[in-house]
Amino acid sequence: MRYLHLLFICAIPAFAEVRLPALVSDHMVIQSGVPVRVWGWAAAGEAVTVKFRGQQAAAIASTEGKWEASLRPTLAGGPFEMAIEGSNTIQIKDVLVGEVWVASGQSNMAFTMKRIKGAQDLLATAANSKIRLFNVARKSSGAPDDDVKGEWQVASAESAENFSAVAYLFGRDLEGSMKVPFGMINSSVGGTPVEAWISGPSLTGDPSLLPAMTRWQKLMLDYPLLARRHEAAVKKWEAAGKQGRRPAEPVGPGHNHEPIRLYNGMIAPLTPYTIRGALWYQGENNAGRGDGDLYRRLLETLIHDWRQQWGVGNFPFLWVQLPHFVRRDGDEGWPEVQEAMRNTLEIANTGMAITQDVGEANDIHPTDKLPVAKRLALAARKVAYGQDVLASGPIFRQATREGKALRLWFDYPGEGLRTAKGEPIEGLLVAGKNGQYKAAEAKIEGDSIVVSNGEVGYPVSVRYAWGGTVVGNLVNSIAIPASPFRVN
Repeated sequence: MRYLHLLFICAIPAFAEVRLPALVSDHMVIQSGVPVRVWGWAAAGEAVTVKFRGQQAAAIASTEGKWEASLRPTLAGGPFEMAIEGSNTIQIKDVLVGEVWVASGQSNMAFTMKRIKGAQDLLATAANSKIRLFNVARKSSGAPDDDVKGEWQVASAESAENFSAVAYLFGRDLEGSMKVPFGMINSSVGGTPVEAWISGPSLTGDPSLLPAMTRWQKLMLDYPLLARRHEAAVKKWEAAGKQGRRPAEPVGPGHNHEPIRLYNGMIAPLTPYTIRGALWYQGENNAGRGDGDLYRRLLETLIHDWRQQWGVGNFPFLWVQLPHFVRRDGDEGWPEVQEAMRNTLEIANTGMAITQDVGEANDIHPTDKLPVAKRLALAARKVAYGQDVLASGPIFRQATREGKALRLWFDYPGEGLRTAKGEPIEGLLVAGKNGQYKAAEAKIEGDSIVVSNGEVGYPVSVRYAWGGTVVGNLVNSIAIPASPFRVN
């Protein structure tokens, strides 16, 4: 009993002291113009006060030891200091107020600055005290976590080189034009499916998403056999003197592909942190599985889920449409996911960067990330910041019949549709009822294109840049490419 009593006494100080999440720390950026949450942990019932720019916000720790205070909206600026007082006092230094964005997805979002085209020149000018970067450590979790590992870093060549290129360049572009601080939070993992980033209630509560769950369940049924085969393969590899690569482990319990787990480990802990919006660059994994229409439902669910979990309204959600890539002959999974992304624009307060022209046919990781980031920044200017800018490439709207031709109408033509170098349109095909596609005879007229083909007669179907055969060269007046599309 004496031992237990002493143990309890010794434990009190550790639980009593105010503790903060990794995001609430030196060099952080907090969102301007809206109420901002500050949270942490302390002894149950402990009074905590947050002091910042003349404000004092009070909170009481719950029976579970968590507290949350709310700061009133404040203007961009800094650096400032924040004091958090309870049984102990924590001073947070070099705090900026500005714009905060979360960037997530798979390998092309995780793709670091040091690997991109033009990295040396871009990193040479990376030092900027108004841009702050936070890399979320990779973690897969079976239940929603309350914290992540990581730290805020001031932008420099050293901190930027291992940060998401798309996220860093997005923040750099907007900070340069808006002249307010930008905080970028990168939470991405290569090779992952969208369903790994959705919360449990949202994913399992929608019957239309059942295929994503049953796919994983089938993998788990196959896992014991695959694990035994892997073990045998490793023994054979070792017996041969470890020549070549070690056999890859099969996907199993706790893998990054498992639905919900990356949300639990890398998104749920971020949701108390007030943000302006989110960036998403993913889809390659699901395209390889031929998800097609399922991807649209998954992406829509992700957007609604994150907006609900953050609880700061229908914040801007922007994504990168998959670029041109040749997967294999006859595989329509890639263009179908591109189409799903385009159709998801029906959700309010969303935007899409079309990157058809900066893909690499035989490399799923194109290195030219600067145009990708610039187009996301354009979308942010319009969607998040209300600027009157042309923020998208041409997007097919509708087709109308004109005799033996179809007229295709587009949104976002700017001052008129055109081709990248003034050449004839490439990648535009038409078909009649027999489904045999022929190169279209196409004429651009302002924000529409008239298409026909003498061999086809009456076209009933159109495809543009569909699949891996042709990139397509249709652009608008600011040279952003058109999104791939089909008309059936």
